Amino acid sequence: MFYAILAVTLTVSLLTSILVVRFFNGAVKKILARVVGEDLAEAWSKYMSFTIVVVGVSGGVRISDLERFVPNGREAGLELTGVRWTIQIYRAAMDTLSQIAWVMLLFFLCTMVAYVIMRATEAWREERRGSSQD
Repeated sequence: MFYAILAVTLTVSLLTSILVVRFFNGAVKKILARVVGEDLAEAWSKYMSFTIVVVGVSGGVRISDLERFVPNGREAGLELTGVRWTIQIYRAAMDTLSQIAWVMLLFFLCTMVAYVIMRATEAWREERRGSSQD
């Protein structure tokens, strides 16, 4: 049964991560195109997609939680009832989304700081051009 719950939680986490990547792909590409330029936006977008999937799967499949279902020499593992299946599947989806939310928050904060710096630099350059033409 351990292998079944591992496979199911891995599948749920992977599918959830892929859905999130597809949902945010357009926004991530637009932000990256503005911050790093069109040339690098595609490569960075692929890296972000990879990061989201890796973090999502690693956050959604909690081996320490699943070890409770493995019998060891002293005690039997927990029985996988319908309720426990439901809880584990729900936990996998929610933990995946939770971990991805942190990655996306970090991404958007970093790109927001980069955008503000870019805007300030552009405004400063415009100001210098305006004052040098006077």
